[in-house]
Amino acid sequence: MKLVVGLGNPGSNYEGTRHNIGFEVISELAHRWQATRPKLRFEANLTEANYQGEKVLLAAPQTFMNLSGRSVQQIVKFYQIPLNDVLVICDDMNLKLCQLRLRASGSAGGQKGLLSILQVCGTEQIPRLRFGVGRPPEKMDAVTFVLAKFRKDELADVDVAVRGAATGVEIWIREGVSAAMNVVNLAPSDSGDNPAGKPI
Repeated sequence: MKLVVGLGNPGSNYEGTRHNIGFEVISELAHRWQATRPKLRFEANLTEANYQGEKVLLAAPQTFMNLSGRSVQQIVKFYQIPLNDVLVICDDMNLKLCQLRLRASGSAGGQKGLLSILQVCGTEQIPRLRFGVGRPPEKMDAVTFVLAKFRKDELADVDVAVRGAATGVEIWIREGVSAAMNVVNLAPSDSGDNPAGKPI
């Protein structure tokens, strides 16, 4: 069994915001896999799916971003899921818009939801897929920026990147984190004309 966790904030006020991109990837996966309707369990909207014979739980914590670890810990404990079978999807202001980066472990890098998960689980050895949302414009603070919706001119690229992130999750499930990293961790300009897969 795998657990894929998409981070965001609950409520209609936060739909379509940069901070909720993890929820968007979860929705894409649920649609692809014709998953069950989400149920509120363990302080998350939890969806069950089957992908190529592997049972997968899709979780969107409803605790608000900074307490995401509380929900993840409950799910992991109940289903006895090893932490290397958990993948966290979150926004990242340190990456260019729509740039994806998958790592098997590491620090939270300033992402409060990921930090909560790492702290509650007591380890940095949890795979994570970061989705670049870009840096705030001059004079805009970071919180206002990530809680704002994507601009209309960004939406087409965001939709493409959401599908790319979902495909990365599928590779992680089928082939493991190293294989997924080799595909996901490409600079956008390299994706079409660099078969060697230049890493970023």
